[in-house]
Amino acid sequence: MVFSTLSLKGRALRLLAQREHSRLELERKLASHVAEGEDLAAVLDELESKDFINPERVAQSVAYRRGSRLGTARVVQEMRSKGLDDDTVRAATLELRATEWQRAHAIWRQRFGAPAETPQEKLKQMRFLASRGFSGEVVRKVVGGQAPEEASG
Repeated sequence: MVFSTLSLKGRALRLLAQREHSRLELERKLASHVAEGEDLAAVLDELESKDFINPERVAQSVAYRRGSRLGTARVVQEMRSKGLDDDTVRAATLELRATEWQRAHAIWRQRFGAPAETPQEKLKQMRFLASRGFSGEVVRKVVGGQAPEEASG
């Protein structure tokens, strides 16, 4: 198989061609493929210096891919698990925070479509949104039936 004979750099480039990866992700994925005499840190340093590994792009990619289905808290958690620093995460989540109510409402509407008729249904809807990382305030607004115009004003 061709993949098994690739160098560390080749493996890293193949992974980066599929999607953006952080340095920490590449370290984890490539660690088991380091052969004697190879320097994983040097390979990653080279890729970083050539802008193949870019933390800002990783953060934007995660925000774009996961933001439509998850709340800001869960997206931030994913970014941190990829080893991104706080400043990068904070910058990437500004837009997510601004659109959190609209995203939560769209997910709620797709899943439930109608306001809860019983307290048990209301709790179920609230747990559903909270488990996806939406803030308590946003969850209450969405499940409470607040319209988008009311939420932004």
